[in-house]
Formats: sequence, structure tokens, C-alpha cells
Amino acid sequence: MRILFWTDWFLPSIGGVEVFSARLLPALARRGHRITVVAGHDRAGLPDETDFLGVTIRRFRFHQVLAANDIGRLAETIGCVARLKQAVAPEVIHLNTLGPSVLFQLQSSTRRSAPVLLTLHSPLAAELVGADTLYGRALRSARWVNCNSRALRVDLCRHLPEMERRSSVVYYGMEPPALPPVPRPTRDPVVLGYGRLVADKGFDLAVHAFAAVQRHFPSARLVLAGEGAARPDLERLAAECGLANAVRFVGAVAPEDVPALINASSLVVVPSRWDEPFGLVALEAALMARPVIAARAGGLVEVVQDGVTGLLVDKESPGQLAEAVIRLLRDPIAADRMGAAGQNLARELFGWERCVDEYERLYQWTLDGGDQ
Repeated sequence: MRILFWTDWFLPSIGGVEVFSARLLPALARRGHRITVVAGHDRAGLPDETDFLGVTIRRFRFHQVLAANDIGRLAETIGCVARLKQAVAPEVIHLNTLGPSVLFQLQSSTRRSAPVLLTLHSPLAAELVGADTLYGRALRSARWVNCNSRALRVDLCRHLPEMERRSSVVYYGMEPPALPPVPRPTRDPVVLGYGRLVADKGFDLAVHAFAAVQRHFPSARLVLAGEGAARPDLERLAAECGLANAVRFVGAVAPEDVPALINASSLVVVPSRWDEPFGLVALEAALMARPVIAARAGGLVEVVQDGVTGLLVDKESPGQLAEAVIRLLRDPIAADRMGAAGQNLARELFGWERCVDEYERLYQWTLDGGDQ
């Protein structure tokens, strides 16, 4: 099948959608599908067209064109996208964003139409899904809408009840890493948080919580991996809390290096203050047999089973987060048991071949008219 996969960004940008699509698309290509990715330009030096493991990547300066407010450049870019669609002749367009680039998808559809599968990777904002809005038009014009968690589908149907009849849930999947898990460090425990260092991820809550953890476990260390606008504030906060030597910032970590990062940890924290649609970090940690302490919000409650594969805490609660970390550090046998249970759940419920199979079925449903 010829598939046009539309996303805001692609590797080397790092985020949940980028990491997942970089795994999914080559797997689909190996099954004989012809994949062309449409993505934005987010950094200098990237070519407009390149190949990624059998997948063609075409980048357009969507965000720059919109920021320039230049009607001529806007029309020119829409024309370039329309010509790409004519050349690719996609049987299905897989839209993976409700960001500004949706404008170019909608405006170029009159010259080359194809049924649209829309995958939601983030919660919806009520004010943006009206029938006369850009995102509302994209949602309503999609033949089928897929969500990466039950929580996200509930949110979708709350905003748009008519989506109950043409939406589904396909969880993210992931292959077990080639690197086998090693025993968790317990003498000098390491608490790991990783992802984009932005306010929504709640890593400031982890720093506040770690001040209490250190009083019980002076040799414990908090490792924060990733980059983002919040890093300077987090570094200042660690110093203000007297944790300058206990909190280590390791910067950006390539996806292929994440298993080794997790292997060096005792447990993983996901203290997000927003409703994570899924929780890819929690899944990666589970595959490495690490217990996860996560905020009780969004799709995280579907990835982390409270008391079984990890612990759930209230959002915006550094006190609960500290208590949960202390509990697992005090009871390494329970932590090991949770890590093993999480690994089993990850392999059974979030298996990779299951995920690729379900996306193939979604493409066929979309092509056939959305009939299950």
C-alpha cells in the first residue's frame, strides 16, 4: 500500500511521536508498503529529501512559511505538497498531528484526495475542535481516528461524540531491546527521569521530592536526561535545594542509548503534570525490568499498574512522589517483583508485532471506508 505519513517532525528530532514513527515506518516498509513521510524543517542542515531505512522523508518549511505571513510562499508550499501527493498517489494519508502544518494537508487535498487516517498522540483542547477551526476540520474529514490510549479516546469522544462510531485504540508497541537488563543498583541507588526538559514533564517535582529522598538515602542520585528550555531552571532548583551534587544532568540521549541509560538506574520516575496520552518512557523502562513511579493521569494509568508494575501518585505532589521512591528503595524485593511484572506486561500487551499488525489493519479499514 502507498502511504503518505504526515507528522510535524521526524528524526533527528526526539519526542514520543518521532521515536515511535522511526520504528513503525521501517517495519511497514519491510512488509512491502511504500512509505513517504511529510515533515517539517526544525533545524539547519537537514536535506529536503532523504531516505531513512527504506522510507522516503520529504521536509517542508511549514512553520517558517506560516511565521513569515507571506501569502506567496504559502501558496508555493501548498503547490509543492500537492505535486508530491500527485507523484506519490497515496492510497491512505496517515495524519499524525493537529499542529499548524495541518493547513497544508487540507489545502492541498483538493488536487489529490485520499482517505485520511488520523492518529491522536495528544489530548485535545476544547477551543480548537469546533467545526469552523482548522483542527476541527481535520478531525471531521478523517475517515478513521485512532488514539494511542483509552484515555485519549474518551477525551476525543467527550469533545466529539460522533467519533464513537469511527475511532479506535491502538497502543504503542516496542521491541524488547537487544541489551539485556542487569540487576538494579541498590547500594547507591539511581532514580532516573528522562524526556524533554519542559515544564509539562514535571521534573521540578522530582527535584523537590529528591530532597526528602536524600534524607533517607544519602548515597542516592537523581539522573535527569534530555534537553529543553527548563534545564537552566532545574539546575538552579537543584542548587537551591542543596542537591547540586546529587542531581546529574546528562543532556540528550539518542534512542539507541536509552536501554543502557535505564540499565544504570534503580527505578524510573514519570512525574508529568499534564495528561500524558500514553507514556512511552514508562514502556521503555518496563522492557528493561525497572519499576516505574508515574503521575496518575492520562494514558500512564494504562501502562503502569499501581502496586503491580510500579506506583501511581497524584499529579503535582512531590510529597507522594518522595514517599513512593523511598518505599521502593526500602523494599528492593518488591521493586524487583514490580520490574519483572512490568517487563511481562510490556511484552504481552505492548508487543511490537501486534502493534505493526494493528496499524496494517487500520490502513486497510481506512481504505475500505472505515468499516470494521
